[in-house]
Amino acid sequence: MKLATYTYKDRTRVGAVVEDRVYMTSELDSMQYMIRRGLMPAQRHESLALADVKLQAPLRPGKIVAIGKNYAEHAKETGGTVPTAPIIFAKFPSSIIATGDAITWSESITTQVDWEGELAVVIGKRARNVSEEDAMKYVFGYTVAHDVSARDLQIRTDSQWTRGKSLDTFCPLGPWIVTTEELADPHNLSIKTTVNGQVMQDGNTKDFIFNIPTLISYCSRMFTLEPGDLILTGTPSGVGEGMKPPQYLKDGDVVDVEIQNIGKISNPCKVIS
Repeated sequence: MKLATYTYKDRTRVGAVVEDRVYMTSELDSMQYMIRRGLMPAQRHESLALADVKLQAPLRPGKIVAIGKNYAEHAKETGGTVPTAPIIFAKFPSSIIATGDAITWSESITTQVDWEGELAVVIGKRARNVSEEDAMKYVFGYTVAHDVSARDLQIRTDSQWTRGKSLDTFCPLGPWIVTTEELADPHNLSIKTTVNGQVMQDGNTKDFIFNIPTLISYCSRMFTLEPGDLILTGTPSGVGEGMKPPQYLKDGDVVDVEIQNIGKISNPCKVIS
């Protein structure tokens, strides 16, 4: 099932997406409430055209756990070594926006904004000290994420990554969540990022250094994963920081991130005062 959070006539609710329509469901509360209660909504007959609704970010997680350098070629292109254990950092949930919303920044704060398309894992139930063998039982579904990154803050100003990764609007998410029964194998999905139609990243999740069971198990040993939390699984090679010379996003650019069998998010870029 593809589950979206959408707004129609000032009312926001959860719906099931089938082709170019969104069907009303029995779930009237938020996606987070539904996941935390362990509910799966029933699809009703009433539907709306996707073109007539505003897709919102599918959920507002309690926390976003992001994984750095989880593709070997990306680690190399940014001058780093291939990690021997997952690199964990945080993105603030306040950075989340929906497909279609603008990625914004002030040039008084950053002038080196970069793209990173990623597969996001949605945790379905409370996980603490989970084994790799059991880890996939804790997954609710998957969505598309864009880990927008201010490289000057991340690399050249701060000694850690949180600020450069967590500016407002720096986590486009969506367009919906694909549940696990519809996406049996998340480890062989193409992931593509384009800027103004030009392909910048063209990778595949089969190239993860640490697969999803490893990430869930590893994270759950350090801290509790709650229903609705997100794990961003890292980005493939092709980021602007790794180019010679480096390239960064500009006012008016449009960034698309598309993952096979899930969907695509598209966001314009805007420099603000």
